[in-house]
Amino acid sequence: MPRRILLLPIGSSGDVNPFLWIGRQLHARGHEVTVVANPVFGETIRALGLRHLPFGDEAEYHALLDHPDVWHPLKGPPLVLRFAGDVTQRYFDLIATEIRADDPPLVLAPATAFGARLAREKFGFPLVSVHLQPCIFLTVGDTPLVSRLFGWLQKIPPWAKRAFFAFIRARIGAEVNPGVRQACRAVGIPPPKNAFREWWQSPDGGVCLWPEWFGPPQPEWAPGVVNVGFPLYDLADQIALAPALEAFLAAGPPPVLFTPGTAMAQGAEFFATALAACRRAKVRAIFATKFPATLPALPPEIFHVAYAPFSALLPRCAAIVHHGGIGTTSQALAAGIPQLIRPFSHDQPDNAARVRRLEVGECLWPNQFTAENLTPALANLLTDEARRHRCAAMADRLHAERPADRLLTALEPHFRDSR
Repeated sequence: MPRRILLLPIGSSGDVNPFLWIGRQLHARGHEVTVVANPVFGETIRALGLRHLPFGDEAEYHALLDHPDVWHPLKGPPLVLRFAGDVTQRYFDLIATEIRADDPPLVLAPATAFGARLAREKFGFPLVSVHLQPCIFLTVGDTPLVSRLFGWLQKIPPWAKRAFFAFIRARIGAEVNPGVRQACRAVGIPPPKNAFREWWQSPDGGVCLWPEWFGPPQPEWAPGVVNVGFPLYDLADQIALAPALEAFLAAGPPPVLFTPGTAMAQGAEFFATALAACRRAKVRAIFATKFPATLPALPPEIFHVAYAPFSALLPRCAAIVHHGGIGTTSQALAAGIPQLIRPFSHDQPDNAARVRRLEVGECLWPNQFTAENLTPALANLLTDEARRHRCAAMADRLHAERPADRLLTALEPHFRDSR
């Protein structure tokens, strides 16, 4: 039965695009889909035939992404978590405008959308948690690499891991609790003791947007949480490769793509190192960034593009060097090309560790990301035939999966109970 559905992505393009994929699947099956998102994404949302409900303004969006600490390995996560807690009331107020007693919505939101959980407690609609990357789960068996500094966490006994995870949850709660508690008091809902521990997963179920082989289900997962698979949506149906980019691709051997992420406004050092390594290794390259001020002067064998759909571009590249965001990581897996990850913060170290375990890529940590280290790493990336075969096999496996079908199966009970 068709249903009103609210999607609440929080973050940059890498966080929003998976929700747009969800929206496309549901809209194509007759559901009325509204995406609550910053106006930065409004045009893209409407072009998909989805309704856009604006949250905040573009200045707020850029202020957070341009903050000097947002990509710091230790300061970045607390900064984002504080923001998530502080906007709880604003999200609640926006959702409240969509409540109809005779037609409750189905809401899909990430763990950090505490305003969505508060609205569920107030109005009683079903809320499905959407998890974008495995590191959201602090589990003993599939222990995430939350930071390079915590590599030792993989080696300690289970009881010690649980104790450390309790400490981490308490620290996260300290960041988000003030905003959540203030919003709870304002709407008359008893606040959780620790919003992250108690509210990060909805009792109504959850979907994980990665396959089991990338992050397998764990005993600590809540009931009703299932793997769906990688969404792999990157606006390829709206944005074609530019003619100049097509000409560059046709003018020589497949290049190496370098990107620190679509939201990275602090990538000058990344690109300076990449340029030096490309010159030493004598490889053609594409530098992808929306922030041209972060680029050095580029020679003819290096092409700059502000944005290109990776599903169209990566199959024509020899390899990719990137930040380790889950969207870019999954697109590289789908393209069947080797990848080298230079993590900055958030989920990126854990994604890099998983790519290494799959033997389809390598990782250089920030202090290792120098021209001296990147040059031989590039050579190895481009000449390791065994790894290239593994990448191709991984791509075949990924393309045989049916994430849209699994998503709809997971949500089917909520479609049946729409009144």
